[in-house]
Amino acid sequence: MTDRRLMHGNGAIAEAAVRAGCRFAAGYPLTPATEILEYLSGRMPEVGGVCVQAESELAAINMVYGAAASGARAMTPTSGLGLSLMQEALSQMCAVELPGVVVDMARMGPGLGTLSPTQADYFLATRGTGHGDGRAIVLAPSTVQEAADMTIAAFDLADRYRNPVLLLGDALLAQVMEPVQFPPMRDRPASPSWSLPGWHGGTANLIGEYRQDLESVEESIRKLECKYTTIEAQETRAQAFESADAEILVVAFGTAARVATEAVREARAAGLRVGLFRPLTLWPFPRRELQEAAHGVRAVLVPEMNLGQMIEDVRLSLDSRLEIVPLNRRVGAFAPEEIRIALQRLLEGRS
Repeated sequence: MTDRRLMHGNGAIAEAAVRAGCRFAAGYPLTPATEILEYLSGRMPEVGGVCVQAESELAAINMVYGAAASGARAMTPTSGLGLSLMQEALSQMCAVELPGVVVDMARMGPGLGTLSPTQADYFLATRGTGHGDGRAIVLAPSTVQEAADMTIAAFDLADRYRNPVLLLGDALLAQVMEPVQFPPMRDRPASPSWSLPGWHGGTANLIGEYRQDLESVEESIRKLECKYTTIEAQETRAQAFESADAEILVVAFGTAARVATEAVREARAAGLRVGLFRPLTLWPFPRRELQEAAHGVRAVLVPEMNLGQMIEDVRLSLDSRLEIVPLNRRVGAFAPEEIRIALQRLLEGRS
């Protein structure tokens, strides 16, 4: 039986995690992700789970590491500066092939930054999970409903590939209130193959931890390479909107895509031939889908709430002769009018 509620993004993510079978969460309070931890601190005991306020982000991710090794579905919420501290443990989770979910509600930086909505964590999220060629699947919701749905998908993907999965949002998504429909509660199957059940023995299949000779490490890296190739082939996700006859294509993710959708609707209503392409997975980046959506367009506009990060993946995906124009919002969120004016200028030949 489904359950429909009015919730902010952080609460929806937390509730979706519980319904996906997450029974362990650890985190250090860090705006704009704190409400996830706050919600779980009350909700987890109701379902027989555990929520821990750790002494640091380093401790939190290592608690998730340990819980995942025991077979639990585990997560941690944080923001960019906390995610920076988690890189080493995330790399180790990649090495030993353990699942886990990290929610990064980005805050504007660098350094301690401030609380304005931002997409400046794109590089941190997509250019590897720590050192040593580790990769995390990265999902980018733009609405509260998508945040809930992608949280559930994140746990399933993490288990399927025995790999960390990252949900990337921002302060706007964290706090906006929208109706969200939740699926029924479900439990994770008991004793996954990688679990370490302690004194009772088990069939753990962790790799890399104590195999540090060159041959063994190379074997482990080759295994990861094959897994990442499979993920790239099977897990790219994207949406195209009004792109079939577009002259100009907008490429945006997350809350910037949410605003861009409205801008494209307004432009279409004014008779302008523009479309939208929205990556739902930031890694693996949907290159093939973008190439198909951009076929026949004469320019691409890339609005981002940062100094220009995803645009690098857009450029790597498309013909170098195609005009690719950045639209960067350094502080706060876009208004639809900003994107619509940029589209008008491109259609008039003024980039």
